[in-house]
Formats: sequence, structure tokens, C-alpha cells
Amino acid sequence: MDLLPFEEYAASLNRKRASAGVLFRDAESRVLLVETTYKRTWEIPGGSVDADEAPWRTAVREVLEEIHINRPLGRLLLIDHIPTDGPMPEGLAFVFDGGVITEEEVTGIEPTDPEIRSVGLHTLDAARDLVKPGLARRIEVALDVLVVTGEPALCESGYRVTARERR
Repeated sequence: MDLLPFEEYAASLNRKRASAGVLFRDAESRVLLVETTYKRTWEIPGGSVDADEAPWRTAVREVLEEIHINRPLGRLLLIDHIPTDGPMPEGLAFVFDGGVITEEEVTGIEPTDPEIRSVGLHTLDAARDLVKPGLARRIEVALDVLVVTGEPALCESGYRVTARERR
């Protein structure tokens, strides 16, 4: 078997998109969602990782841009593998803990980012009707990590992958 020169090999490697989001919740476990202006579904604060940017830096940057919250980023809650979906290539979604947020803090958010129409706190059931199914599953797993397991989760399409399935 002939080996490719290193430069050709490196150029042939698969490239994955990456995104980073932050899960904020209130004392009743309602989650903060942002209504976007560019698609029908809502999101958690976050966005696409830029070239040469670490996902945790993306999370901090996007939260500041979208909802003007500047606080230390919490721990990693999960990493989700997202398959190719139409024009969007496969990717990895990182979700970090944003901590507890109050109703007063949410009410005080005045979106100035043209991508954000509004923000609100929503129960998991209500969120399922607002976000894509994969994100709804990620939110559910992230809340479970926060409340039950304490350990970061690995997911595929929002479904938790068990240790047995990782073998």
C-alpha cells in the first residue's frame, strides 16, 4: 500500500462542522431559548464554531453577542454527533452549563443581535414544540446530566450513547 504525502493526506481528512451552545435554566428547570429571525425553530444561545476557535470560546462569544450575558462558562454537559441533514454536513454540538438564571434577568435581556427576535424561559415540554427534535433531546440529556448523573454525556442525534454502544 502506497502512503500519500503528508500534505495530500491532511487535505483529504474529513472536516466536520461544530457548534457550541449554553444551557441556562431557572430554579424550576425551565430553559432559556432564543427565537431566531432566520429560521422557524428556537435555539439555546450559541452558534457555529469559527475556524481556529475552541468550542468553549464560541459559547462565551455567542452568549455575549446574542443575549449580552458575560459570566464564566460552566462545565461541559454533552457532546452530540449530528448527522448530515440536507445541505448541512455532519457535525459535533457541544453544550455547556450556563447556570441558573432568574426571570428578572431574562426579562432584562434586550436582544440587539439581528439574528435574535426574542428570548424566554420554557419548560421541557414547551421547548419540545419550539426546537428541532434533536435539540429537544439534547436539552433533556443536559438537564439529566445536571440533575441526575453529573457526568458529561455523549450523544448521537440527541440520543445518549451508553458505554456499551461506545465500544
